[in-house]
Amino acid sequence: MATQDVKTATKAEMDQCVALIALAFNSDPAARWLYKDADAFLENFPRLVRILGGAAFDHGSAHIIEGAAAALWMPPGVQPDEEALAALVESTAPASQHTAVFAMFEQMSEAHPQEPHWYLPMIGTDPARQGQGYGSALLSHALSNCDAQGTLAYLEATSPRSARLYQRHGFEPVGTIQAGDGPPITPMLRKPR
Repeated sequence: MATQDVKTATKAEMDQCVALIALAFNSDPAARWLYKDADAFLENFPRLVRILGGAAFDHGSAHIIEGAAAALWMPPGVQPDEEALAALVESTAPASQHTAVFAMFEQMSEAHPQEPHWYLPMIGTDPARQGQGYGSALLSHALSNCDAQGTLAYLEATSPRSARLYQRHGFEPVGTIQAGDGPPITPMLRKPR
């Protein structure tokens, strides 16, 4: 396993973090359901990452392992910009998918715990470096903070592979999110240890 030096990412490193996450999601079932065409994915998915997780840079909760992986955590009480997300989907996703995409987002919103929690909307490792412990290092780093604070952690697993990783770190499935012909997404919750 490679050495993992997790550090807090600055706003100057936002482009690098977004690029790492976009690379990781290139073959993700949910991401490619939303943007089936490669050009649409490459143009729009980085914008989606910024909307869902960009506030992490304002709160010191964006983490990076240089050139390998990044995670964008939202602290308790901080939410992605839902209006910007809706505008992006309306302007970039095929109109035939709008109903299903918005139904999926509504289910995602309903699945969030009511208690204060850290939310992980985005984490990803460069596919050329996956399986080397980078995702685990990023998760362990942030989850130690959740444990110290006694705070829940919440995320949605968009693939069976990611769900297995999250389960190894103490997350438990709390349902299934699915809309239209979209792939199933697994909301997962982790209690502090």
